[in-house]
Amino acid sequence: MEKFIRLTARVCPLMVPNVNTDQILPARYLKWPRSRGLGSVLFHDFRRDADGNERPDFPLNQEIYRSAKILLAGRNFGGGSSREAAVYALYDHGFRCVIAPSFGDIFAQNAVKNGLLTAVVGESEIAVLGGLIFANPTQEMNVDLERQAISCANHTCAFMIDPISRNQLLNGWDDVDVTDSYRQKIVTFKSKDKIARPWATPRTG
Repeated sequence: MEKFIRLTARVCPLMVPNVNTDQILPARYLKWPRSRGLGSVLFHDFRRDADGNERPDFPLNQEIYRSAKILLAGRNFGGGSSREAAVYALYDHGFRCVIAPSFGDIFAQNAVKNGLLTAVVGESEIAVLGGLIFANPTQEMNVDLERQAISCANHTCAFMIDPISRNQLLNGWDDVDVTDSYRQKIVTFKSKDKIARPWATPRTG
């Protein structure tokens, strides 16, 4: 998994509350293999009308936001059903960070396992950051995971993230890597346990 330490990039504002995983990636696209390009159908039913034409008022259809790597979202982003493919669609489209007041629990867990940072800030901060982006859509934002800080124009604020998730992203670790990081402690425990409980060690031969 790719490490996430800090990112400076353009921002797409989508400050709508309760955007669920079915809206991020409609269920009919769950049949697609990831290799087919799930990023191309991200927010499909928001982005396109019944004839498949882009809706010009949707932010991602506006040229200024097409290359954004940071998504500014509303509360409870990623709620609903537990589909990891919703994270695939965001990541494969190019997003590396979603900033919101809150996230669906399973979505947030899936995100960190795929290198997507979910940064939690208060609703008042979302409003400030959104105002800065609307005032200057070309304005880039800096997200620093080491410092847990977001900077945009002259404004800086802190964000929250689970410490274990932060550690995984900074190191580019999946769950297996996290377990492996305790290898020496596991070896030490097993050695001591073999002495303390010899009867628990399976006999060989």
